[in-house]
Amino acid sequence: METVIKLTQAKFDEMNQKLDYLRTVRRSEISDAIKHAKEFGDLSENAEYSAAKDAQVANEAEIARIEDTLALVEIIDEKEVNTKYIGIGNSVVVYDEVEDEEMTLQIVSSLEADSRQNKISDRSPIGKALVGHKKGDRVVAKTPAGDMVFVIKSISKN
Repeated sequence: METVIKLTQAKFDEMNQKLDYLRTVRRSEISDAIKHAKEFGDLSENAEYSAAKDAQVANEAEIARIEDTLALVEIIDEKEVNTKYIGIGNSVVVYDEVEDEEMTLQIVSSLEADSRQNKISDRSPIGKALVGHKKGDRVVAKTPAGDMVFVIKSISKN
């Protein structure tokens, strides 16, 4: 059984836009580069041709990767996001006992994770530790940097 990937509508749309770009604009650019490189003659020693063909292979691989990912996507229905227990689609205010600070984290899929924006994957050590817990729970997350201890202050929708 293949794993379902839960995504926000915005991330799903972003991935579809990238796929459309790769299928249309990028393919056309590469095709033009291949045609131009063929004009230089002998293909066996033509660096421009080799580079264009490599770009074509990479582009097609990226298209296939995105298509495979999108085939597994389930869009998160904002109305169904639970605010009693932590899961994908929640914003969580936690108190970090180790750092003595409060922070807000968004629980997202691994495709949307971005630590600079405090978007953490449900599969990350902290995400795994928080998922399934409720307001008031004390949670210990085992991370490569050591144990982190959080008290869940609130849970809301992203």
